[in-house]
Amino acid sequence: MKIMHLSDLHLGKHVNKFSMIEDQRYILDRIVDVADQEKPDAVIIAGDVYDVPQPPVEAMELLDDFLDNLSKRNLHVFEISGNHDSAARIAFGNKRLVEKMHISPVYAGNVECIRLNDEYGPVDFFMLPFVKPVIVRSIYPYEKIEDYTDAVKAAVSHMKIDSSHRNVLIAHQFVTGAERCDSEELSIGGLDNVDVSVFEPFDYVALGHIHKGQKVFRETVRYSGTPLKYSFSEINHKKSVTVVEFGSGKNPSIRTVPLKPLRDMREIKGSYDDVVNLQKSDDYLHIVLTDENEVPDAISELRKIFPNVMKLDYDNSRTRYMADETDGVENAVKIHPFDLFTRFFRERTNSEMNEDQKKFVRQVVAEIWEKDE
Repeated sequence: MKIMHLSDLHLGKHVNKFSMIEDQRYILDRIVDVADQEKPDAVIIAGDVYDVPQPPVEAMELLDDFLDNLSKRNLHVFEISGNHDSAARIAFGNKRLVEKMHISPVYAGNVECIRLNDEYGPVDFFMLPFVKPVIVRSIYPYEKIEDYTDAVKAAVSHMKIDSSHRNVLIAHQFVTGAERCDSEELSIGGLDNVDVSVFEPFDYVALGHIHKGQKVFRETVRYSGTPLKYSFSEINHKKSVTVVEFGSGKNPSIRTVPLKPLRDMREIKGSYDDVVNLQKSDDYLHIVLTDENEVPDAISELRKIFPNVMKLDYDNSRTRYMADETDGVENAVKIHPFDLFTRFFRERTNSEMNEDQKKFVRQVVAEIWEKDE
């Protein structure tokens, strides 16, 4: 059985006030081309289908067109909601799509197995939308659920998993150890971390949430990454589709198929005179000028050559001095409440907190953040 793993489409997203809808339409068409080449049995979309809970009409139309193109290829599609999506809005699609479209309902504790069969037997798919501890705790109030690891572990423990089958989990969480980037929605202090051990019952874990394609500890726990670059922290990422192929055993082969965007996202650095003499480009650019004096109306002039300049900065003696001056202030502002309490505890008691005390403080801080959201 062959599976294409996607995630984090973020349809409707704007990057530095530039709409990405045209780029997203282009890359979805390229993904359909990959499906035509690979001829998978199933396509997974592991959350953050949209960029916001109430997406614009053009984003919803774009998703409809994409799903319609996949349905015409007579393959199964598995789609879950992520932290950016409205779970209820994503689940609504269940009522209007064809039989082979599988869309996760709002999490209520009952993650059903969807079983596909090939010549070697059953492959069981489990769809777990993005969950928070407060959600799982409300469903299982008598279980000990203090953090995100506990929440996902509880959700998995209530799935009816047949270990003799090949089992696939689709989830949208941050697994401890994954490499993050600036375009993701970060939880302060890593409170959303999930330990990879909770995924032990599954032969492949198709993850969403992290924008860089990567494995996490084992080859079969993977983020596919975004199909497009959504921040300049991603300029060195190689965007792709992950292709997973099961044979008779429980160890699938895994490879990636590169995706080439309509416009790349790049950084250019040099003097104004050097930059304006470069070849014209429609790519999304972060231009860093090294001139000691600011160039009047530089960004307007540069956009005559590079219409998609998203960001303009200077790197010179003045900006380096300012960066040194502000580093201390910014670092102080970014201290997480857990770390502040740790310092307070150490100063007051002249000792360090033990593991039980640390866990309790993390739980209290996490509960405060959930109430604020």
